[in-house]
Amino acid sequence: MKGLSLFLIFIGINLCAYSQSGIYGTVQTTANTPVIGGYIIVLGQPSLGAVSDIDGNYTLELEKGAYQIIFKYTGMLNDTIPVSITTQQPTELNVILQPRMLQTVEIRVGKFDQKIEELTYSVEVIKPALIEDKNTRSIESILDQTPGLNIMDGEPQIRGGSGFTFGVGSKVAVLVDDMPILSADAGRPEWGFVPVENIEQIEITKGASSVLSGSSALSGAIHIRTAYPKDKPLTKVNVYSGFHSAPEGTDQNWWAPNDSVSKPLYNSYAFIHGANFLHSRIINKNTDLVIGGNLNWEHGYIGAPIKGVEVIDTISEDFTDEQMQSKKMRVNFNLRQRSKKVKGLQYGINGNFMLNSTNLTLAWLDDSSGLYRGYPGAVLLQNQTIFNVDPYVSFTSNLGVKHSLKTRFLYTDNEMSGNQSNRGQVYYADYQFKKAFNFLKEKSFDFIGGVSSQFNDSYADIYSNNNDPTNQLFNLSGYAEIQKNFFDIINFSFGGRAEYFQLNDTLTAWNPIFRTGANLKLSQATFLRFSYGQGYRFPTITERYIRTNVGSIGVYENPDLVPEESWNAEVGVNQGFKFGNYMGQLDIAAFIQEYENTIEYLFGFWDPSPDFAAGDPLAGFKFLNTGKSKITGFDITLNGTGKIGKDFSVTNMIGYNYINPITLEPNTVFAEDYNPSNPKEYSFKNTSYDTTTNVLKYRFKHTFKADIELKYKSFAIGYTVKYFSRLENLDQAIIDFENITVATGGTLQAVLYSDFFESHNSGNTIMDLRCSYAFGANSPHKISVVAKNFLNNTYSLRPLKIESPRSIVFQYSLKFEGKTKN
Repeated sequence: MKGLSLFLIFIGINLCAYSQSGIYGTVQTTANTPVIGGYIIVLGQPSLGAVSDIDGNYTLELEKGAYQIIFKYTGMLNDTIPVSITTQQPTELNVILQPRMLQTVEIRVGKFDQKIEELTYSVEVIKPALIEDKNTRSIESILDQTPGLNIMDGEPQIRGGSGFTFGVGSKVAVLVDDMPILSADAGRPEWGFVPVENIEQIEITKGASSVLSGSSALSGAIHIRTAYPKDKPLTKVNVYSGFHSAPEGTDQNWWAPNDSVSKPLYNSYAFIHGANFLHSRIINKNTDLVIGGNLNWEHGYIGAPIKGVEVIDTISEDFTDEQMQSKKMRVNFNLRQRSKKVKGLQYGINGNFMLNSTNLTLAWLDDSSGLYRGYPGAVLLQNQTIFNVDPYVSFTSNLGVKHSLKTRFLYTDNEMSGNQSNRGQVYYADYQFKKAFNFLKEKSFDFIGGVSSQFNDSYADIYSNNNDPTNQLFNLSGYAEIQKNFFDIINFSFGGRAEYFQLNDTLTAWNPIFRTGANLKLSQATFLRFSYGQGYRFPTITERYIRTNVGSIGVYENPDLVPEESWNAEVGVNQGFKFGNYMGQLDIAAFIQEYENTIEYLFGFWDPSPDFAAGDPLAGFKFLNTGKSKITGFDITLNGTGKIGKDFSVTNMIGYNYINPITLEPNTVFAEDYNPSNPKEYSFKNTSYDTTTNVLKYRFKHTFKADIELKYKSFAIGYTVKYFSRLENLDQAIIDFENITVATGGTLQAVLYSDFFESHNSGNTIMDLRCSYAFGANSPHKISVVAKNFLNNTYSLRPLKIESPRSIVFQYSLKFEGKTKN
């Protein structure tokens, strides 16, 4: 009897358990594929919720009553469904989520899933279609299309926040999947390392972003999101081939065949060859796999240096034109596993490996017929080996609490000519906690907090601080941000970060920074925003300790360099609109940004080291704190897409940026030169080419950028234009250095720049064209032609460096999707 009673009690308990009231069902896409990891949340009660599993199934236990159930997933429209629970029996509720359209582009820059118009700061978005259509071989070329962002010889500048530093000490954080890809020693972005064939989208944050993007984000951040498999397996292959046109003026076309010099066919024109591939798929519903890669071989448009007949130069190395070619091979993978046993648990590992042979050209041969050749000693050959390994794990509970741990090991080995070799390792880890807290019944606020650490280990003779080529930089930081929505019309955010740095076990620094912002919904498609943010950047190993020379140009250390700080404020309005079948967003923002202890790369005459040979170098670059500076300005952008009739469609990204960058301390003395008898005091005013204004060096006050694509059935044509106004200011020492080298009468090869600067510094307009044809609506085959700088303008954006002449590339693309497995 007792056994029977226990058996009946057991059955009763199980029957009660299976008859628990609530809802259950499946969340799917419009393609009838499961939504994996979708959120099911009770409005006003965020502690009640569920997450859909690998089959899209979910179960949510609820007591009797009326509820509003929200179904959410990144990239899909939220769906809110009223539910009334009246019995003890569970109710089946199946949901199909719709993909988001233009007006609700999903942005994750702030680590919260948000619509772009509801953000409290300015963001630009680049989608993968534009990256593919423009034959993007290295990611910085497509970033330079962004309004308010300029890439000057590899260095990112957002709203004029930095000048020209050869990419050293970037004031813009560059992150791939929320982890930095700046080099260990120089803090330089590794652009060629980014897997351009596998990008979900790129998000560019304008203004100080250090709170959630790290200390490098003094003037903004670039977040690159790689893609994971979708519902269907995807395979893409791009093969391309093209060439650089001859520059204006036949005397500059150094690669043209001639009767006196016999050249092999592959070296008789400036070729561009390459291919990339991608395959991504979901395996057995719980494993994501992505494999991609790239091969690229370019002749290049910069030729080897040529020494003058009477020049005394026994130091700089001799290179051939063939050695100036660039060759790159890269492979990458993403692997993610969803646990079968523990719902909400994901873990995986990503990796990327690249071999890259290229050159770094610091200065041209001369400013006339030698624009497209390097200056002796100012060209470095580089063989680079670089790879990263990124293990990670995340867990999302049924209550909507998310824990994530991301780690990265980044290794770089640069074998370089001229005794410039260096290698470095970056060890990075970030733990993050995310949860929606319920303090008000009708709404919750979201919280993100975390701890990150980074250890940079660098080895190079050019950083021989106290005769030790090893330098180490450690960074530990904690951060947090909250976001609260009031009355469905006000979105408020506040965050903070504390940074600690230690360099070589001796130098330490720490600093707290904060940001806040609000977004007010004025109408259904009108949003007014305000934001304020602080930035803090600790100098890199290179900025403090580099000591070397490249031919006649030196680079000097400054171990007394101190961190730079900034604050940024902006007010903006985002207006969505629809005109016929065209939907667009007009965004206008005004901003102000101030810097303290501004770090600039100053060309001057510094104390020469006894290690340098006589006559080498006479002048060079040095990183210095130049005082306070301020940048004010505004952005206007217009992005949209629409249909014209039945078969025509148009897509556009248009933007204008104005800045007024000035120093606030033009007469402050921040350095002295090496002359012992008559030392010269250096201030911003007396080191500037233009002494009549206080405009910061190496900035463009006006930039305009636009990309427009028209599509008719299977044909598409795209047009890109970029306008840069005149370079307002530069170092006077560049002109002085030219005068000194000319005055030697030929014993030193003259460094010539002033004539080109005076004749070409009136602004530059660069235009690109592209056209493509797809072989049918559902055909996997597409051919395209991309012409960059199609007017073949001769122009320069930074001193002593010529930009590329016209290039024409033919591309064949194969793209096909497999079938969805049920």
